[in-house]
Amino acid sequence: MAEQKYQPRLIDVYDKEVKPYLMKKFNYRNVMQIPCVEKIVLNMGVGEATENAKNIEVAMEEMVKIAGQKPVVRKAKKAISNFKLRAGMPVGCSVTLRRWQMFEFLDRLISVAIPRVRDFRGLPIKFDGRGNYNMSIKEQIVFPEIDYDKVDHIRGMNITIVTTAKTDEEAYELLTAFGMPFIRRS
Repeated sequence: MAEQKYQPRLIDVYDKEVKPYLMKKFNYRNVMQIPCVEKIVLNMGVGEATENAKNIEVAMEEMVKIAGQKPVVRKAKKAISNFKLRAGMPVGCSVTLRRWQMFEFLDRLISVAIPRVRDFRGLPIKFDGRGNYNMSIKEQIVFPEIDYDKVDHIRGMNITIVTTAKTDEEAYELLTAFGMPFIRRS
């Protein structure tokens, strides 16, 4: 694997700010107890791929621009006649980001993409009970890598942030320390 010439900004933020904050907040005895972001999974459903197979390729090109990594095509597991869907037909694409690519994407998501969402009032605080966070974006055009003039169809995507946190409170504090704009708790 090629060695990186630079280190993403959020890795330094994690080492210098987030780790000491979480160590103090939760009274950890060992640095290995501090939760961290394990991976980020991007998933884009392409329902219109049943009529036109070219749509899945367009969605994959957009996903490459957003994630910086080639996506995997997701295929239907079973046939659903009402949707004109047969088993094995492509229905979406997904990417799993780890290490420095994950931190680069998280930085762009927090500092560039989320502020571009129209009428944004904050992300809902809904964790899955195991310290993982799920969010959805309705338009792929909030990412600056996507050229608005070349977009043929607005597609949404689901973003899952998987952490090593044991509780939702630990995961909330971890993501808040990174700068995730949650709706304020009262």
